[in-house]
Amino acid sequence: MNVGIIGALGYSGEVLVKRLLVHPQVNLAAVTSRQHAGKVLSKMMPTVRGTAADRLLFVDSDAAALAARNDIDLWFLALPHGGAADFAKVLVPAGRRVVDLSADFRITNLATYENYYGKHHAPELLPGARYVQPELTDPAWQETIKIAAVPGCYPTSTLVPLVPLLKAGLVSREHIVVNSFSGVSGAGKKNDEFYLFVERAESAKAYGLVKHRHLAEIEEQLALLTGAKTIIQLNPHLAPMRVGIATTITVPAAPGATLDSVYETWHKTYAGRPFVCLLPPGDMPDTAYVMGTNRVDISAIYDVRTNNFIFTSAVDNLVKGASGQAVQIMNLWSGFPETAGLF
Repeated sequence: MNVGIIGALGYSGEVLVKRLLVHPQVNLAAVTSRQHAGKVLSKMMPTVRGTAADRLLFVDSDAAALAARNDIDLWFLALPHGGAADFAKVLVPAGRRVVDLSADFRITNLATYENYYGKHHAPELLPGARYVQPELTDPAWQETIKIAAVPGCYPTSTLVPLVPLLKAGLVSREHIVVNSFSGVSGAGKKNDEFYLFVERAESAKAYGLVKHRHLAEIEEQLALLTGAKTIIQLNPHLAPMRVGIATTITVPAAPGATLDSVYETWHKTYAGRPFVCLLPPGDMPDTAYVMGTNRVDISAIYDVRTNNFIFTSAVDNLVKGASGQAVQIMNLWSGFPETAGLF
């Protein structure tokens, strides 16, 4: 199957390029750039020298021209919010499938989206879009949508541990505190002094408290996937590392819930799912061990003193938190092995 990437030179775009170049069922047939149209992909992205990228030229990011390409069935949008919707509203009416890595189609409620992100550029497409957390979303999504919205990195690290336990009634819906640490690449490529190496090395700090944009996505999905409104306290932090998300979730245990029942529920939910790794109690996930993989590692302990469960998770924010998950979604949507091009 021929696919294309719009926004191939960002951090997520580069990961997409690398995964698609080695995908056994996919041919990366187009990458776009207004600035670099006509240039060789491997010239602009030297890490993929010696591959098909040596023969692939960037084409101009003209939405109408891209939509007219009948040789490409599916487009990845690795763009900032707003920009992705501008392309989707041209590609989708032309019959092209879209996997969007931005926030434009992650939130079902238009008012909620605009409260966090501003005016939506293509609200008419929202009914045909679906948020797809592959391990949790009803598989029926594959038959009913035109746009697949890829979950964010903080949400993936939070929803995977928490959703099955809320559905099973093993944890409280109140007093859920989520502390997450992100690598600097989560901010994307930008010319901003705040993200310079000398500014971020030996430095960790909280940011986006009270109203981080991913909060809207997490709480909406918790309600949709577990059947009831759930409010969380999300505390994001910027950590001095290039990639990774380390998340710690503290939540009161429901009456009668045990560590064994937590693991039993996780095993039942994620049996046969190749990208969820359950670590034993006390074996805390480490971002170093998920780097470059499409895996989410999760673990749990119980604090008898506070009656809290403490769940920990780790993902690579550019792979399972973005581009790897996008490829996983494409695989499921296209009938390919879920693990194709991934590990």
